[in-house]
Amino acid sequence: MTTRRTFLTQAGLAAAGMVLAPNLLSAKSPNGVGLQLYSLRDQLPKDPKGVIAKVALAGYKEVETFGYSKQGGFWGLSAKEFSGLLKSHGLKTPSGHYGLDEFFGTGKMDQFDSYIESALATGQTYIIVPSLNHNLIKTAADFKTIADKLNKAAEVLKTHGLKLGYHNHNFEWKETEGTTFYDTILNHTDPKLVNMEMDIYWVVRAGKNPVDIFKKHPGRFTFVHVKDMDKTNNELNTEIGTGTIDFKTILGQAKLAGIKHFIVEQENFTNIDPYKSIAQSSAYLKNKLYL
Repeated sequence: MTTRRTFLTQAGLAAAGMVLAPNLLSAKSPNGVGLQLYSLRDQLPKDPKGVIAKVALAGYKEVETFGYSKQGGFWGLSAKEFSGLLKSHGLKTPSGHYGLDEFFGTGKMDQFDSYIESALATGQTYIIVPSLNHNLIKTAADFKTIADKLNKAAEVLKTHGLKLGYHNHNFEWKETEGTTFYDTILNHTDPKLVNMEMDIYWVVRAGKNPVDIFKKHPGRFTFVHVKDMDKTNNELNTEIGTGTIDFKTILGQAKLAGIKHFIVEQENFTNIDPYKSIAQSSAYLKNKLYL
């Protein structure tokens, strides 16, 4: 039976928890933890249905896709079939990585149009640029040209009820003619049109502080990729919470950053079963960071 004294004690403990960890509580995700399916790129072609079932069992609520083609769909499944598979396991897909080099390089729309069809068929809201051909961004003038084309692509998507995003690696911070590509796209794309997906690992590997970037560009980062840096080799990923990245501090600024989707991605696995790895990362984010 709860007495007034025990109620006040419990309330005091809860309040103390908020004092001790206000930033962590602000990081709560309304969408659950997501997984970038690139993490399981070796497994998906062999058994996409089995892999998706295991992703759901690992505690994920969302997935971010990659690798779609009009001919092959998602590992032999059409976009509509893949959407049905996700729904059967209680999964949603808010976003997908779709390569837009052709559009940025030549302005051709064929491939772009097929990506729009895929996003609409799967219920995605965001088409995210996963990377860029480095030949497209050699000079500061190139940076501005691509920023303009990002705005144009986003305008096209807007007519379909979709949004554009950009995912970084670390090459975006290579200084060229007094600027960087990342600074250029942040400063010269429309915040209402172009959403940023910050890959925290690659930001840290570039020698930058994610929180500093959040403070400089508040509200721009709809997505984050959450992957940890191995303690002995910073070129390798490891399970969330076992590496060197201070996610408690970084994700504690989720509200400032504008983060709505927290997407786990692991590009390599060392001496651990991939499904065990993704489950471990999911559990850490939910149990330690309260996502």
